[in-house]
Amino acid sequence: MKVTIVGAGAVGASCAEYIAIKDFASEVVLLDIKEGVAEGKAMDLMQCASLNGFDTRIVGSTNDYKKTAGSDIVVITSGIPRKPGMTREELIGINAGIVKTVSASLLEHSPEAIVIVVSNPMDTMTYLVHKSTDLPRHRIIGMGGALDSARFKYRLAEALDAPISDVDGMVIGGHSDTGMVPLTSHATRNSIKVSEFLSEERLAQVAEDTKVGGATLTKLLGTSAWYAPGAAVSALVQAIACDQKKMFPCSALLQGEYGLDDLCIGVPVLLGRNGIEEIVKIELSEAEKAKMAQSAEGVSKTNALLDV
Repeated sequence: MKVTIVGAGAVGASCAEYIAIKDFASEVVLLDIKEGVAEGKAMDLMQCASLNGFDTRIVGSTNDYKKTAGSDIVVITSGIPRKPGMTREELIGINAGIVKTVSASLLEHSPEAIVIVVSNPMDTMTYLVHKSTDLPRHRIIGMGGALDSARFKYRLAEALDAPISDVDGMVIGGHSDTGMVPLTSHATRNSIKVSEFLSEERLAQVAEDTKVGGATLTKLLGTSAWYAPGAAVSALVQAIACDQKKMFPCSALLQGEYGLDDLCIGVPVLLGRNGIEEIVKIELSEAEKAKMAQSAEGVSKTNALLDV
């Protein structure tokens, strides 16, 4: 099993580290445009191998896509964050060009690969890969919901004063502060609905804290988070590589599911060796349906800024 990660920044390097430690891949290729960065991080990670007990081979490359040939799974983390004074249109225009070029280069050398998109705005970048390639929809996956759900479970455990292993919950919708739909009505502690333990007001606060999870970390760190995003990507990669049929909320191209069409947005899916094995339909409350529709409208407006 060969995995390529494009973008050797903090998220990409963390993803490579987690994949290696789990020891299910034979090779991980880190690729970056900055001279020496991917090679240096790969070397640093390989010097952890004897200490952390993994045999995964990690290779770094400066923009040489030939080294990615034959990858089973490719992860796109490359792109730039929004900077002060930069419009959303400018951000999308720059990142769209990067993602389009990267996906084409990857698929030239690994035409059978499954693509996981991390670059922001994530739902729109996932949609762009669909529109700019001939891949079937089950082979293109947006990561966001897995990360958002991990943050939701963290906030639920905090509110419940419970071990996080007791807690289960899911976030669907767009991967943005306004687009996330934390499913508080489905969240549980050991199969008991959390509404049995938490007031409606406290659950609403948990949902709001979840939605601004990324912004909260950016304010504290001065940059985007990387540990949890890297872990989220590695979990998706493992589910595919090991054919686990695990359920994650991921950005998938919908064709009528949830009443939405020609749109990538976070919904529950089963991940296995073929990528998205199934889009899972769950019942939503009327309030959740309304929030999902509002989220879809926001994603559609962002998609309209693409030149496709």
